[in-house]
Amino acid sequence: MAKQAVLGLYEDANYAAEAGDALKEAGLSNEEFDFLTGSPYPEGAFGERHSRHRLYVFPLAGAICGLTAGILLTSMTQMAYPLVTGGKPILALPPMAIISYEATLLGAILFTVIGIIFESRLPRLRLGLYDNRITDGLIGVLVECEEGQVPRVEQALTQAGAVEVKREEPGTSGGSR
Repeated sequence: MAKQAVLGLYEDANYAAEAGDALKEAGLSNEEFDFLTGSPYPEGAFGERHSRHRLYVFPLAGAICGLTAGILLTSMTQMAYPLVTGGKPILALPPMAIISYEATLLGAILFTVIGIIFESRLPRLRLGLYDNRITDGLIGVLVECEEGQVPRVEQALTQAGAVEVKREEPGTSGGSR
């Protein structure tokens, strides 16, 4: 069965939280609905799922890649042009350490930026159902459910105090913008 989006709009955060509870009672899991708001609310204010992030992995991976690239760059350059100066070794560690340190930081910074973009779920190719009034202060509860569950979801959203309940038309990729 195809998935269909249903959006409930609420004026009060308490009603939106009640909608989340009503959806759980209607048999939907936390992964099937999300809260949309233009105002900052603390995480968990609506009783939504705790989203785990893995942002710490990106700087670590970037630092390892940067360190590897820095060591390879300096060692391969010194091996490609072996200039023996005053009996010193070809692979001079102090210059290698400086370049490797800078490459490590550069890799960590670049991967952190990539990680922030990735963890923010950007770019969002399919916009889905949305209403411009969410940016004006309303709170949206967006539900992705099977077509057979739509009447039950609409009823749960309405009973929780929704100002309006919108349904995504089959074959479209979004609501009013």
